[in-house]
Amino acid sequence: TENLWYICVICCVTTAVPLIQSVIVEITDETVTCSSQNIYPIPQVSWATDPPSAQEALENSTTKTTDHKGLFTVESMLRILGNVSNYTYFCSVISADKTQIWTASRKNQEDITQEEGYALSIPCIAPHSLQNFSLTWTFDSANDPIVILRYDNRTRHSFNLWEGEAELDQDLLLLGDGSLVLFKPEREEHSGTYTCTFSGLQSRHIIQTRVNITVSRTDSHRCNGTGPVEGGHHKGLNTAASCIIRHDGADPNREPAQSDAQDELLRSVPNADEDSSVTSLPDTKEEEDEEETPLDGSDGLQPCNLERDGFENTEPVLCIP
Repeated sequence: TENLWYICVICCVTTAVPLIQSVIVEITDETVTCSSQNIYPIPQVSWATDPPSAQEALENSTTKTTDHKGLFTVESMLRILGNVSNYTYFCSVISADKTQIWTASRKNQEDITQEEGYALSIPCIAPHSLQNFSLTWTFDSANDPIVILRYDNRTRHSFNLWEGEAELDQDLLLLGDGSLVLFKPEREEHSGTYTCTFSGLQSRHIIQTRVNITVSRTDSHRCNGTGPVEGGHHKGLNTAASCIIRHDGADPNREPAQSDAQDELLRSVPNADEDSSVTSLPDTKEEEDEEETPLDGSDGLQPCNLERDGFENTEPVLCIP
């Protein structure tokens, strides 16, 4: 009989274990939510804060569900600790074999209010040192976020939709500071929600800031408590004798220490319309050559005409020499 040899071939089927692809952290008024999906086997979820919090303060509610493929989705919820802007919240999703840890963080900063026309820096500091990362800034003013700036530290390539309006400091970026500088923000164009996102290897860190740009205050003279001169047309301008303008151009409103004394001086000066006994100025040449004597009680205040923007004030105004 012939010897028969049987060959047994064992075929091994290798099943790829789904990796943790991303972790999303979101903040509401009362809770922080961390979620990740399409994972197998069931992962673990861990919470931390900066500044650090006691472990009992980080008690959370975590749910785990599976889809028709047997892949897991995890969602963990944590209560806000104190003021929402006081902490940065970190959520780590850890694979069952501990070979993969994916970490995401979220911080909602205090709102920033800034007068328009003045440079503004919106802070964005990475929570820890990042070797290879990309930074993205988005702006949202009407629930329609747009990417305004993107930077990749590996290629040093950058994209800036607001070129000439905003920029990053390249040197500070190397230290993990991705703060955005707005040169001259305007109320209509730059008020809204700014979000900066650091993305690195198995990590994502998000910082969100609400910015409110207010209308610029005009710097103008005020007379008798009236409002500022608008548009250069002397709207509502009171040119009565109680308006004091200094010869050196200084704004009397910026010298509160002298305002009371000046008001007292004005009250002591007779009004030409009410008191006809006020002595008129000398009209002889000999008297004109002599040094003018201050009015009694005026302490050196002299009458003068005030001309502004081509409009001459013909009513009596007292000027400080």
